[in-house]
Amino acid sequence: QVQLVESGGGLVQAGDSLRLSCAASGRRFSSYAVGWFRQAPGKEREFVAAISGSAGSTRYSDSVKGRFTISRDNAKNTVYLQMNSLKPEDTAVYYCAGQLGSTYAYTGGYNYWGQGTQVTVSS
Repeated sequence: QVQLVESGGGLVQAGDSLRLSCAASGRRFSSYAVGWFRQAPGKEREFVAAISGSAGSTRYSDSVKGRFTISRDNAKNTVYLQMNSLKPEDTAVYYCAGQLGSTYAYTGGYNYWGQGTQVTVSS
């Protein structure tokens, strides 16, 4: 089992950058794939990016590809989401999620979730 805590959200202007962190507690963190999802008001939670346990595999949604980068430091039990060239439509609560196995791009593929961190991008 793993517990996840997100941090790094905030209020920024369009074009700015933010780096989110997902800190994990528990054993065998390097065995867990981690995904980032986001949920805007009135919308369903959507996939953003995911990374395998070894960091050898990553995947991104089309809406963030080329602007966001997911990475991890297993020595620190932390996964990062570097967000560049932010747009107002990136405004959402961002969640990290973990599971043993593949880098799924849907919420049902993940067993463990953090509480979320708010990202607001003003125009």
